[in-house]
Amino acid sequence: MSDTDSSLIHEKLLARIEEKMRRLNSLRPLPTDAVKRLHDEIRLLHTYHSNAIEGNTLTLSETKLVLDEGTTIGGKSLREHLEATNNARAFDLIEDIAKKKKPIDHVTIQQIHEVVTAGILEESGKYRSKNVRITGAVKTPPDWSKIVKLMDGLTEKKSGSKTHPVETAAYLHHRFVQIHPFIDGNGRVARLLTNLYLITWGYPAILLKNEDRGKYYKFLRAADAGNLGTFANFIAKAMDESLTMYLSIYGGIDELLPLKELAKGTPYSQEYLSLRARQGILDAVKTGKAWYSSKRAVEEYLSKHGMK
Repeated sequence: MSDTDSSLIHEKLLARIEEKMRRLNSLRPLPTDAVKRLHDEIRLLHTYHSNAIEGNTLTLSETKLVLDEGTTIGGKSLREHLEATNNARAFDLIEDIAKKKKPIDHVTIQQIHEVVTAGILEESGKYRSKNVRITGAVKTPPDWSKIVKLMDGLTEKKSGSKTHPVETAAYLHHRFVQIHPFIDGNGRVARLLTNLYLITWGYPAILLKNEDRGKYYKFLRAADAGNLGTFANFIAKAMDESLTMYLSIYGGIDELLPLKELAKGTPYSQEYLSLRARQGILDAVKTGKAWYSSKRAVEEYLSKHGMK
């Protein structure tokens, strides 16, 4: 988290986030049915991706069956099933916490961990009482005896932050993982805390995807070494995509369409637009292996970068 007036997040990306937030707020109240469908989708996707990042082998469709039907998936462990139901319950919990405007403090954090690790850890909901080492980490987590004091510092700095909420959310996420207050489940709790903080500030929840796992850990290691900027921009890009998904509820020029379809109305091929999407120049969202964008985003791209 920057101690200066300048943001760690790229100016154009931050401006795009704020422009989308203004547009989204101007459209409220959002259509109830459409919001519920998108909420249920994000809850499912968060549960799947957050668990997959940690090695859970349930597929997206299997995770949906476990959550919606209570189905037991053959060949999958009891722990993997519990991780799915627990993470979904914890997602519901953070929304309830945000709605009731409860503070993000020791009680809240331990409550989230208790739900995430119920039936999995004996130490569920309790800070660790021994030291640990993390394979591949730049730094060893602090001595267990310092956890309460360090978590006090984290919650105080978060509450007193004057930086943009998305940047503060990135700091909260990284610092929490760095402190590593629990024996296990820290990554899952960190991703939930990030969303709790963002929702509290009126932003939608974000998705950190399993296919970006390599970048996720790379940027966290960079933050360990003192460079929070790349991780802050990673979180900001996820927010940008989440806002795009919420705006798409209204259809029209904000409806998300495959680049294959959108390319037909431009001088460019689908492959070229996909390249510009990967570069972050064309505002787009990747779902599975396909890129989606909107007519609004393509028109903006053409006005700024189109052939003369």
